[in-house]
Amino acid sequence: MTDRTAPHPAPQIRLWDGREVPRLGLGCWAIGGPFFAGDTPLGYGTVDDAESTAAIRCAVDLGIRFFDTADVYGAGHSEEVLGQALEGRDEVVVATKLGNRFDPATKQYSGSIEEGDLRREVRGAVEATRRRLRRDRLDLVQLHLNTMAIDRAGEVFDALDELRAAGTIGAYGWSTDYPERAAAHAGRDGFVAVQHGMNLFFDAPTLSGVAERHGLISINRSPLAMGLLTGKFAAGQAVPAGDVRANTFDWMDYFKDGRVVPGFAERLDRIRHLLTADGRSPAQGALAWLWAKSPRTLPIPGFRSVAQVRENVGALEKGPLPAEAMAEIERLIDRPPEGAARER
Repeated sequence: MTDRTAPHPAPQIRLWDGREVPRLGLGCWAIGGPFFAGDTPLGYGTVDDAESTAAIRCAVDLGIRFFDTADVYGAGHSEEVLGQALEGRDEVVVATKLGNRFDPATKQYSGSIEEGDLRREVRGAVEATRRRLRRDRLDLVQLHLNTMAIDRAGEVFDALDELRAAGTIGAYGWSTDYPERAAAHAGRDGFVAVQHGMNLFFDAPTLSGVAERHGLISINRSPLAMGLLTGKFAAGQAVPAGDVRANTFDWMDYFKDGRVVPGFAERLDRIRHLLTADGRSPAQGALAWLWAKSPRTLPIPGFRSVAQVRENVGALEKGPLPAEAMAEIERLIDRPPEGAARER
């Protein structure tokens, strides 16, 4: 039987439309299943759609009201699963992302929209997403091209402004790790969020500052460092074949050649006792660290199972880490200097 007991409402955040929701969303990359660029895996391996659906509905029953996906995850499959699970649940905010081309039949990524007719590409992507998500109106649409030129991104937002005026979307934002890109369009009426990498291993004070100054929601992707901050990976442990973490992308900080990078595992070991105080799991402590960093942060940990959802949502009951723990973590973490995160 599904547990319908809601967690403690704090911490919460007020969204662009005035709604207050728990300051925790769920990221839906992993539930999209396999997709590829040639033979290179870009997903988290095979998935069980029934388990994904049960996990989504469990999250809603536990009070979660924010889900983040992208049209390219699973070449459309993540949006389809989310749309089916949340059909008719208008109280739930669904954020998605566009900017990549893909073939749903072959599950192949085929490049970005950057060189095309951006208005046409944006309109086509939004219409396809509306069908997959089974929603007439999309709550939040984010540009999914981390390094797109600022002026070209402006053309995307112009197209989204037109769709917003027509009532097709509610708001928009940019998934980018570059503060100057987020700040360049932050003054637009419809621009309400910046999604960026942020976790214990990679703080992002400059981007967080942009969000705070402009009243944007700071949506934190990779809040658990692609699973490493769950504490369930040992140094040198391999990930399954077909998992995106088995690649050697330059931006893959926490896993190399399919194995956990030992330096990060050692950092986690140094601070584990601080994260797990008050009965938290390491993952719950990592989410609590994000809440303590800024009032604008909204972490979106990924999930593949009901158990993972329950653990992540359980972090809300404890709230942000206390100031003493935050200070001690900063002393022990040995974090590299701030710089632009690569695309995740």
